[in-house]
Amino acid sequence: MKTRTLTVAALALLACVGLTACSGAGNKNENKNENMTKQENIQEVAGRKNFGNKHALVTTPQPCVMIATWDKDHTPDVMMAAWAGQLDYAQIVISLSKHKTTDNLAETGAFTISFADERTVAESDYFGLVSGNDVPDKVARTGFTFTPSPNVDAPIINEYPLTLECRVVSFEDGMLIGEVVNQSADESILTDGKVDLTKLKPIVFDAAAMCYRALGDSVGQAWGSGKKFQ
Repeated sequence: MKTRTLTVAALALLACVGLTACSGAGNKNENKNENMTKQENIQEVAGRKNFGNKHALVTTPQPCVMIATWDKDHTPDVMMAAWAGQLDYAQIVISLSKHKTTDNLAETGAFTISFADERTVAESDYFGLVSGNDVPDKVARTGFTFTPSPNVDAPIINEYPLTLECRVVSFEDGMLIGEVVNQSADESILTDGKVDLTKLKPIVFDAAAMCYRALGDSVGQAWGSGKKFQ
């Protein structure tokens, strides 16, 4: 594996999805009833089709986030998660139900985040299809390899060229908050010392069509394209 280099671009990739959470079963039921009432009274706008509030972000592409942890036997485990976003400059948030990954997090308090790309579609999808509880050696079955992170108690999956090394800040009501300790990138995806998404070729999850899509070309300059209106 090529030398890995510190980068700050990974958090920007996570920022494409924002997450909110309700706390407590009572609040969830109240919100559900309130949303049902609102949905009954929604009005149509000419030329647009209403879908209500069911799966509010279902048509918004989401990053294919790969979470790697150690299990109790120090065997690497990887799962795919799509409901992930940036919480603060050095913090991320992921919505997780109970998985082997959540059990591992309780043991180690650490994890790594990588991003599925065009080269790893089949393996990444497999990690989302199969539970480590049923197939403990699922990482080995794909032929993927790993390196222990020198910064947190979690594995780095070598075949994913962009990785965040994270410590668990909290995990409550299904919301995992992690502190990014380090971000590393393989030299193969760098241009002028920065992560180049055209080289990384990350994919996103399209829940509306139930497929993975490649990110396209740049269509504008951030904090630049809008200056024509100033």
